[in-house]
Amino acid sequence: MGLIQIRALAKSFDNVKAVDGVDLDINAGEFLTLLGPSGSGKTTVLRMIAGFETPDKGSIFLNGKDITNLPAYERDVNTVFQDYALFPHMDVITNIEYGLKVKGVDKKERREKALVALEQVRLSGYENRKPNQLSGGQRQRVALARALVNRPSVLLLDEPLGALDLKLRQQMQIELKQLQREVGITFIFVTHDQEEALTMSDRIAVFDKGRIQQIDKPSAIYEKPQNRFVADFVGVSNLISGSAAQSILGKAGTYTVRPEKISLGSAGANARSTTGVIKEVEYLGPATRFLVELDAGISLVALRQNTVESSLDVEALRNTKTTLSWDKASEYEVKG
Repeated sequence: MGLIQIRALAKSFDNVKAVDGVDLDINAGEFLTLLGPSGSGKTTVLRMIAGFETPDKGSIFLNGKDITNLPAYERDVNTVFQDYALFPHMDVITNIEYGLKVKGVDKKERREKALVALEQVRLSGYENRKPNQLSGGQRQRVALARALVNRPSVLLLDEPLGALDLKLRQQMQIELKQLQREVGITFIFVTHDQEEALTMSDRIAVFDKGRIQQIDKPSAIYEKPQNRFVADFVGVSNLISGSAAQSILGKAGTYTVRPEKISLGSAGANARSTTGVIKEVEYLGPATRFLVELDAGISLVALRQNTVESSLDVEALRNTKTTLSWDKASEYEVKG
């Protein structure tokens, strides 16, 4: 049994099914990401775990206790939001202590615990600053410390890095995963960012239309998508189906081949090869992305590392004939 068991969870808004019969087990101490596009149901599931929404059907168990209809304040969970929700008139340490004060923890104990939480998020020395004196990343750390100081069984994170710029977001991804390992608390993280999910998670649950399409380790989600939606949503995927599958692969069905698995030029005996014309070249710095229109009537994307080429070298390849090849083991059949 997992720390959290969710069974047949359902929720509708104005006759629109936001969550449609979700079953999910979440293990103690894991970093689980709920990933999906806007309106896929991931945030609604998080809000029902938190107690901010009441399910129409189904049940939620935490540590074997049915919490489906418990009010939010009686659940052993804490939530971190994208907008931080810090009290602007309070300094950092008072913000962190607030939840302990509400619980009636005495002043000395809550100050000790708040200082430990502040050290965990690497903000020792910032106790007396106000939120408006902090950067976005620092405010996010304070929000994390305020949630962690209560030592909940589960920390819920609702797109907490969405307001940060790219470089800071990438830095916070690494720090957040390190923090989760250090404190050992179960993290349930909601995002629509596929790279963020792949970077941080022990497991990913991919949502679409109120249902989980696949749940697995990041490598399995990426390398072995179970259906067309997962293949197309998580990363860049080439889908080969219909007459093109028969022509190129010699078999029916729908198959995915990731761009980085495809080489320009011929390969070895166990490789699949097909020809086409390079229609677009995108120089990305470390790598170049090629859009190749195949003689078989479809287009594939190939990604090549720039080990020696400059942008001028790769630009010259536009509208030239090429051969694409990949190992047959890189083909993965998807359903739907």
